[in-house]
Amino acid sequence: MTNFKLVRFSIEVLEEAEEFIDGLQEKSRRKVLYNLKKSQQILDPVLFKKINDRIWEFRTYHNRQYIRLLAFWDKRGGKEILVICTHGFIKKSKRTPRHQIARAEEIRLQYLNEE
Repeated sequence: MTNFKLVRFSIEVLEEAEEFIDGLQEKSRRKVLYNLKKSQQILDPVLFKKINDRIWEFRTYHNRQYIRLLAFWDKRGGKEILVICTHGFIKKSKRTPRHQIARAEEIRLQYLNEE
């Protein structure tokens, strides 16, 4: 019997998010990438949670840090389901800062207008 996991969506990491991930310590970076892949296969709000109508966050807790990557869905034009990671940050409080959500919204609008 073949054991395989169904990938529910593809993930595209924009430049700002990629730079954030690259700037993390090696173990943190591996944990973030592991959680991104895991979130594609299982529905778990600990890993991938809706913040508002348009913005979601990939969530990783590692080395006493709350690492977040904000993202949005792009389901236009009949293409496969795609999640776009806009940027990342280290969370310092329980709530996701409003300016981080606003930044994700800005990047989302730029992305959709350029496509």
